[in-house]
Amino acid sequence: MKKWIALALVLLLGLSMTACGEEEGKYVVGICQQAVHPALDAATQGFQDGLKEALGEDKVEFRLQNASGDPNTCATIVNTFVSDEVSLIMANGSAALQAAATATADIPVLGTSVTEYGTALKIENFDGLVGGNVSGTSDLAPLDKQAAMVKEWFPEAKTVGLLYCSAEPNSQYQVEVVSRELEALGYTTNLYSFADTNDLAAVTEKCASESDVIYVPTDNAVANATGVIDGICRPAGVPIIAGESGICSGCGVAALSISYYDLGVATGKMAAKILSGEADISQMPIEYAANTTYVYNQEICDALGLTPPEGYTPIEK
Repeated sequence: MKKWIALALVLLLGLSMTACGEEEGKYVVGICQQAVHPALDAATQGFQDGLKEALGEDKVEFRLQNASGDPNTCATIVNTFVSDEVSLIMANGSAALQAAATATADIPVLGTSVTEYGTALKIENFDGLVGGNVSGTSDLAPLDKQAAMVKEWFPEAKTVGLLYCSAEPNSQYQVEVVSRELEALGYTTNLYSFADTNDLAAVTEKCASESDVIYVPTDNAVANATGVIDGICRPAGVPIIAGESGICSGCGVAALSISYYDLGVATGKMAAKILSGEADISQMPIEYAANTTYVYNQEICDALGLTPPEGYTPIEK
């Protein structure tokens, strides 16, 4: 009897020492989503579906945590994942990626819904390969085409205001590029940055009063405040060209958008290759959305008396 008890204790000890990264033959994947938003939600769902499809339903356990837009909470979440020794971390959003890249140099980290990795991770002369334990997918739609949309929709406009959150480095990158493209098209551009929700309304009011058209990039802070922005710009009669369809749905007239679900699926397939040993994350370049779609917001277009050009699809609400 003592022999059997001793054997059982050995087995239990062995199980307790098994890394959380693989529990009962499953890969444990931590997901840190930066905020609640339709685009980020779609990317998370696509990631889960893509990874399960590649490895099998019974091979992956997901631990999904949402930071509700707080970078400090992102750090807390990923530090817990690191302590738990998960197999892989999926960071959905720039702040989530920054937190995960800071928290670990060993556990593979895949980002998604991140616009420009060089900017987010402060990599000079970024060539598309992060290296180390980080890679992922970008939600960057062609910025030159977004600037061209302003010309297509509003050829008579003179001044374009670019509204963004200064706390998001990827937003700064987007507005700088789009501003240069718009200047080349003959527009006068002005940048309007807000630090957080405390000064959002005041900055938006100033932007609307001084602009014929407004451009907003793919920006998580904007995405969480489209109601405030629409409540100021629509009554003022100032149209908004948005960086993605979720923001456009809330406050814009048109956007050049990607499928965040498909982006998540692509990220899930990358994760499957890493977990199965098929690919080395340090050698995996950032992947980009394969397809883009021109969309418009029927409700706001009607309110402002705008007719969409050919080739635009209405956003389904």
